[in-house]
Amino acid sequence: MRRFALCTWFLVFSAHFAASGCAFVPIFARNASAYVFDRPAAVPNKITNPVLSHSRLSALWVGHATVLIQIDDKFVLTDPVFTRTVGQFSPRRVEPGIDIESLPAIDLCLISHMHIDHLSVESIDRLEPRLQSMLVPEAGLVYVPNLPFPTDEVRWWQSVERNGLRVTAVPVDHSGYRYGADAAWMDRGYTAWVIEYNGLTVYFGGDTAYDRQAFVATAKRFPSIDLALLPIGPVEPAPMSRANHMDPAEALQAFIDLGADHMVPIHYDTFFHGRDQPGDAARLLRVAVERRQVAPERVHILAIGGQRSFISKGAPVADHSATQTRLIGARQ
Repeated sequence: MRRFALCTWFLVFSAHFAASGCAFVPIFARNASAYVFDRPAAVPNKITNPVLSHSRLSALWVGHATVLIQIDDKFVLTDPVFTRTVGQFSPRRVEPGIDIESLPAIDLCLISHMHIDHLSVESIDRLEPRLQSMLVPEAGLVYVPNLPFPTDEVRWWQSVERNGLRVTAVPVDHSGYRYGADAAWMDRGYTAWVIEYNGLTVYFGGDTAYDRQAFVATAKRFPSIDLALLPIGPVEPAPMSRANHMDPAEALQAFIDLGADHMVPIHYDTFFHGRDQPGDAARLLRVAVERRQVAPERVHILAIGGQRSFISKGAPVADHSATQTRLIGARQ
């Protein structure tokens, strides 16, 4: 099992936050204090059977960018992180929203990029008996250990079929290095994913800065997105965060650009990430929804461990062409 030593963690963490200057010091201090003195908050009434027999499309937020997606009889797990820390030192605020033992067989695991809070080798090792296949971004295989199931890398706009699912890598604005020093040559290795199955479409944004061109281009190729999973943090410090991340208002704009029917925010309130306090990102998202006059029933803020069904069996699929027109019109 691959683990980072503390000195390696320090180099990785420093690489991520070097651009913040003195902002790195309080972030580091808070992580160090939480690592020594705090334990993750428990998830009350944790779900033990996430399979929804009545649902065609559902999502369970495990925390950070880890989401269990049910699409009819298929299950997709995104950026699985089930460890107590990332990089051996950045601790969880809240424990994973579901135990590994409660997960169903996973038809496909998707990795958005190589950062330690998205590609968790230890988590994949623990999940191995439940995983049937995995996809990583272009140039990402070098960071993945040999696995007993099919694992392939996919370049932007390439589509592949896995266990009946059609999956396409689509562009975002982020970074793909893992150790800091490899930033000199690792200028790919990051992506969003579009999952299609039985007429349903899910967009998983992984982690990204706001890039209208990328979102609009994705919407043109996939005009019927039922659900968009979009990162909304960290929010502060803004000059550092916005170079690689979306704040809640930008994530809402990405949702509008994509023309999706439903949005679930991710990538917040799980680890000590930036200067955000618990609840900051969700509060700002609610403000943005009200300000932009987006129908609040289309933006679903889940608690960690929360699960929601978006399309029930027998229910008509939403008219995406009308939804897209209405949401795009909200920009004006």
